[in-house]
Amino acid sequence: MTSFPELGAPSPLPWTNSATVWRALLALAVVFVMLATTGWTAIRSHRGEPDARAASLNAWLHGSLAGHRLPDPNGPPSTLARFFAGLAGGQLSYLVNRYPLVVGNLNGAPVPLRYRANRVALDRARAVEEKRAHDQRLTPLGRGEANRRMHRFTSLMRDGRQILAFNPGGAGRVAEVFGDLPHADRVSVVVPGVDTSALTYEKTARPYTATAGMATALHDAERRARPAVSTAVIAWADYTSPSGLGMDAATGKLAAEGALRLRALVRGLPNDSRVALFCHSYGSVVCGVAARDLSAKVSDIAVAGSPGMRADRASDLRTGARIWAMRDRDDWIRDIPHMEWGGLGHGADPVSAGFGARVLSADGAVGHPGYFRPGTVSLENFAKIGVGAAASVQCAADDGSCAADLS
Repeated sequence: MTSFPELGAPSPLPWTNSATVWRALLALAVVFVMLATTGWTAIRSHRGEPDARAASLNAWLHGSLAGHRLPDPNGPPSTLARFFAGLAGGQLSYLVNRYPLVVGNLNGAPVPLRYRANRVALDRARAVEEKRAHDQRLTPLGRGEANRRMHRFTSLMRDGRQILAFNPGGAGRVAEVFGDLPHADRVSVVVPGVDTSALTYEKTARPYTATAGMATALHDAERRARPAVSTAVIAWADYTSPSGLGMDAATGKLAAEGALRLRALVRGLPNDSRVALFCHSYGSVVCGVAARDLSAKVSDIAVAGSPGMRADRASDLRTGARIWAMRDRDDWIRDIPHMEWGGLGHGADPVSAGFGARVLSADGAVGHPGYFRPGTVSLENFAKIGVGAAASVQCAADDGSCAADLS
């Protein structure tokens, strides 16, 4: 079996077994046929102000407050938390308005302060897009895209929304909190898959196929499952995901980058609450790569519609978290080759018996995007894991012991 000591490192070629070679080549052929028939890549056009956050970070690195240099934005969350705890209200307001794209994304900054900073950042990004939407130098397509982004940013600014992270650059990244994060006993993080961006973060039609809808449904289900437990759900569209089913989706490069961001998010959570990750599609690749260096706060990692977690077995993930997996019988992901060869593919099938995950029922999910739809067993299972009631989950028919040894 293939191991994954380093992402992207090519595995030894199995020339000593010609049958293995032909199986590998056949599987790769299937991958390329799928890529050809579904679109090799989806080109992301220039959007917004791609260097806005970089400029803000550069200003922060050269800035000061009360005669002292500002702390390293990549420093430990505990160090950043101490820095902000020592500031007065006027100083906090200055930093929010001077560096909103820094403060709003700092793991370790007070959560309410991040909400404030991201509202400022969203307002400024919205103004940029409004100007672009009327710029006659742009093509009609460019003006139309700017108009869509303007309306998306306006939506994210609605009263009551809690934006934990925001970056208007490129396709746009966002993370949103549902619930009271600073006081939550249990925190769930929804990690989405391909084609995740600011524009696809929420959808009017089929809302539960988008990150915001997934997180909303999960938070509602968790409150029904255990009303007495204080929960928060983070809709985490804060990594650069593959665009379409192209080469980025078939390799681990973006997953490795996303894993670094996911680990930083978990380390920066404001208390010692238990954390569960719910990872859909390519998001499960991100979670698999992140697993071995995740904080001990993470008690559970649940994947749905997974192309693989870049591991041969659950034990290879080297985490103390419980590993759960589910797949709907009509999910097309079951037909992809679950393997890794030469950097392509993501390894073993997480719902296979040999992988060693606890396999959950996905009844009601209906296909690849349906796992978070209200009324499904899949969502109910996620909610029970999220609130610490994993012993009462419904197992898949062929894994009736998935909840064994849980109290």
